Amino acid sequence: MTKLLLSVHVLAAIVAVGPVTVAASMFPATLRRALGGSPGGDAVVTLRTLHRICCVYAYVGVAVPVFGFATARGLGVLGDTWLIVSMVLTAVAAGVLGLLVLPAQNRALEEAAGTAPPPSSPAPARLAMLTGVFNLLWATVTVLMIVRPGSTTGA
Repeated sequence: MTKLLLSVHVLAAIVAVGPVTVAASMFPATLRRALGGSPGGDAVVTLRTLHRICCVYAYVGVAVPVFGFATARGLGVLGDTWLIVSMVLTAVAAGVLGLLVLPAQNRALEEAAGTAPPPSSPAPARLAMLTGVFNLLWATVTVLMIVRPGSTTGA
């Protein structure tokens, strides 16, 4: 059962977190094009698509810690420091995404679409920084999951 839970956990991380990190990383550059008045208005359509990807996969991403917790319980490692740090970093990453990145994307999208006054959204550079922090947190969690300090596997 633990192998099944671990498999679902890893697959959920790949399928859910991967698209969010890519779409969120593409958003600031596309926002720059949209605010710069790129011809054809394709940038705004792309922004909507990227934001929707981030929102949908953020909800799907809830499966990652759920199955991760179940896997950790099955392996008997819930009290290990590396796992506790990973869980805290996962919570921080979720907070950055849900409380900072997604609302900023929404405001920026409204501005780019012309439904909000320009001062309402953060600069693309600030959004890029927030996205970078989110991605760095997930990269750190991934490394911790692979390295697992104190692991007895020798890997």
